[in-house]
Amino acid sequence: MPDDLISRTAPLTASRPKAPLAGTIRVPGDKSISHRSLMLGALAVGRTEITGLLEGEDVLCTAAAMRALGAGVERRKDGRWLVDGVGVGGLTEPADIIDLGNSATAARLLLGILATHPIICFVTGDASLRSRPMRRVTEPLSRFGAKFTTREGGLLPIAVTGAIDPVPIEYALPVPSAQVKSAVLLAGLNTPGETTVIEREATRDHTERMLGHFGASVRVEPIEGGRRITVVGQPELKAAPIAVPADISSAAFALVAGLIVPGSEITVEGVGLNPSRTGLLASLKEMGADIAYLNERVEGGEPVADLRVRAGTLKGADIPPGRAPSMIDEYPILAVAASFAKGRTVMRGLTELRVKESDRLSGTATGLASCGVKVSVEGDDLIVEGNGGPPAGGALIQTRLDHRIAMAFAVMGLASKAPIQLDDARTIATSFPGFEPLMNQLGAGFAEIG
Repeated sequence: MPDDLISRTAPLTASRPKAPLAGTIRVPGDKSISHRSLMLGALAVGRTEITGLLEGEDVLCTAAAMRALGAGVERRKDGRWLVDGVGVGGLTEPADIIDLGNSATAARLLLGILATHPIICFVTGDASLRSRPMRRVTEPLSRFGAKFTTREGGLLPIAVTGAIDPVPIEYALPVPSAQVKSAVLLAGLNTPGETTVIEREATRDHTERMLGHFGASVRVEPIEGGRRITVVGQPELKAAPIAVPADISSAAFALVAGLIVPGSEITVEGVGLNPSRTGLLASLKEMGADIAYLNERVEGGEPVADLRVRAGTLKGADIPPGRAPSMIDEYPILAVAASFAKGRTVMRGLTELRVKESDRLSGTATGLASCGVKVSVEGDDLIVEGNGGPPAGGALIQTRLDHRIAMAFAVMGLASKAPIQLDDARTIATSFPGFEPLMNQLGAGFAEIG
C-alpha cells in the first residue's frame, strides 16, 4: 500500500448484526493465481486473456511492474485483462524504480524473474514491505549468477543485476515456502538446462500448475513428505486463457462469519479448492463446522466448488504443523473461530506467521487477549482456550497495517458480546477490495470504511 495512503487511517467498528447472516456471494479472485497469471502472461508469446483477476492493490502493483518491464497489460471495460507477452528472456530494463506496494508475493516472485534477465532493475515497496526479509530468495537466486544490492539485513529497496549467463541450480528449501520455491522456478525459466527445487513439506503448487498451463515442461516427483519439482529452461511459453477462481483466503472470512454468527447460513461461490490450499477447511471440519461442497468442478486447471456453511457449535482441535503450508494466511481467522469453540485449540508450527505483513502470531494473540480470550504462544504454537460461547470483545485492535488481522477481528466483532473497533481498516483493500459492502450484503452492517 502506498505510504501516502497509510498515513490516513480508517477506523472500523464491528458489532453484532440484528439478524443472522444469509445469502450467496462471490469473493474476489485468488491473489496467488492473479499475480502468477500476470507474470507468466508477460513471459508468454501472444495475448493472454484473464478473467476474474483480483483487482486489489497488491495485484495492481504486479500489473504495473510487468508493464514497466515491457509487456502489454490492459484492463477492458468488461473486467477482462489482456496481457501481450514478450516471451521468456524478452523483458526490458524499466525506466524507473518498480514499486510493489505491500506485496511480498509480487516482490519475491519478480526477483526470481529478474534474476536471469540481463538487465538492471531497482525494486522497492511500502514501509511494511521494506521491513520484510528478502534474503530467503536473494540467497538461492544469487546461485544463478544474479547480483543483489540490498539494505542491511537483506531488505528492500533492492538493486538487481540479472545474470548474463545464468546457470541452473538444485535447491532444497530450508523452510516450506511457496514464494521461495516459485522464485527459483521462475528464475529457471530463462536458464539453460534443468532447475530443481526440493521441498520436504508440500507447499501451494499454483506456479507448477500454471507453468504447465502455459506450456513449460515441469516434472513433479513425490519424495518422502514432500516433492521434487524440476523446470526445463528456455521454453517458449504460449499465451493461454486464465479464469481466476475466488480466493479461498478471502472466502475464509465470510465462511467463519457464517459459522459463528448464530442462525447464519451463507454460500460462497466459485472458491478455488487447490489441494495445497484447503487446510482451513480440513481444520474447521475437525472442529465440527457444517461445511458443504456444492457444484464441484474444474476451471482453468484448478478445482472449484461453491461452499455453504451453517452456524453451529464448534469444538477445540489440535492442528498439526504439517498443515501450516496449506493455510498459512488463514491462521488469524481460524484463531477467531477457535475463540468461539468449546475447549482447547492448538495451532502448531507457525514460524512463518512471524514474517508476514506483520508478526501475525503476536498480533493475533495480542488481539484475542484484548477481547477476553485465554490465549498463549508457546514457541511457534498458538493455543486458544474457548468456553463455547462468544468472547467479551470490546477492544480496540491494532491491525499493524495487516489486512488479514483487520478482517479477522472485524469478523470476530460480528459475534462477540461487545463491539470490536479496528484502528485502521484501509489495508483490507490490498487483498479484498469491497470487503465491507460484500459482508454487508450478507447482513453484517459494518460502518463505512474511509
